[in-house]
Amino acid sequence: MPTVLLRIFISSTDHLKQVPLYESIVFAAKKEGLAGATVCKGILGYGASSVIHSYKFWEISDKVPVVIEIVDEETRVRKFYESIRPQLETMRYGCLVTIENIEVLLLKSGKIRTP
Repeated sequence: MPTVLLRIFISSTDHLKQVPLYESIVFAAKKEGLAGATVCKGILGYGASSVIHSYKFWEISDKVPVVIEIVDEETRVRKFYESIRPQLETMRYGCLVTIENIEVLLLKSGKIRTP
């Protein structure tokens, strides 16, 4: 089964019903049973608006680029994307979504430690 990596580029200030958009997407991916999701916070970047956003300690707002990466079988990822696409299309300042084929070299489950 082909495995893919879905990347969603948004802003740290994007929200969906008062919840950070990246958080909504990751919880939705977990609910759908996708293999894994990670959110990466950028320190500098710009998008279609050509406005550069960066993390500076003297800035009041923390508007920085955020990338959500989701990995699973292609059919599952595409189905998930179609379920969140309407929310992404409503983003005021836009977003970028990419998908690429990947080869998983290792997938090892961790063990939860109990005291």
